[in-house]
Amino acid sequence: MQTLLFVLGLILFLLGLLTGLAVPAMKNPRMGLASHLQGMTNGPFLIVIGLLWPHLNLTHVWQVVTVALLAYGTYANWLATQLAAIWGAGRKLAPVAAGDHVASSTKERLVNFLLASLAVAMVAATVILMVGILR
Repeated sequence: MQTLLFVLGLILFLLGLLTGLAVPAMKNPRMGLASHLQGMTNGPFLIVIGLLWPHLNLTHVWQVVTVALLAYGTYANWLATQLAAIWGAGRKLAPVAAGDHVASSTKERLVNFLLASLAVAMVAATVILMVGILR
């Protein structure tokens, strides 16, 4: 699990770097910057959790659940803001970054779903990590 977290973190960090190069070409560059920052912060976050991993006391099932939640939450965060940048979406749950941009209702719903579901995943993963470190 530790190596998987390292690899997932490095890939997400790379996606953040590449997103930063594409920001000027996006429909909503401000949201593109948000996506760049998600990759640049969530990638190292996964690496830090990988460093913490040997100190967790979790069963194998909970380890798998936690890594799945972390992977989903961090990658969905990058993807949601990336799609919002490309489509000009995200007005409901990210109004500051979305500005005056509005996309089709289907695109807005997808971005909103990703943003809402990743929040639940990250809170759940964090609670599991806290339990695992305190055991």
